[in-house]
Amino acid sequence: MSEAEETSAAVAEPVVITQTVPQGKTGTTTERKRQPPYNVIILNDDHHTFEYVIDLLVKLFAHSVAAAKALAAEIHTRGRAIVYTTHKEKAELKRDQVLGYGPDPLASVPTGPLGCYIEPAPMD
Repeated sequence: MSEAEETSAAVAEPVVITQTVPQGKTGTTTERKRQPPYNVIILNDDHHTFEYVIDLLVKLFAHSVAAAKALAAEIHTRGRAIVYTTHKEKAELKRDQVLGYGPDPLASVPTGPLGCYIEPAPMD
């Protein structure tokens, strides 16, 4: 895997729903449809440490440490970053996991949750 692939900003996850459709007297056929993708976006703040954000990205999103560091830098410099792309239900779960991750033990002042939201991603 190249370094560029390791530090990609979002992880796309293919999602399909299968439906059985009648096909006359001979049987059935399966039709596949993709669910619309959603981006999970983390916002920058002045309270959480880089270490906290990197740990969160590794544990909740299974990013490599190198990818998590690159995303943490993007969050810091651009004010936000897309950290994951998936179907809506899983994006909501990941957002809720970020919001419930707990306080930053290295922060100099008590911290609330890291800012996180989801939004529809462009379709292919």
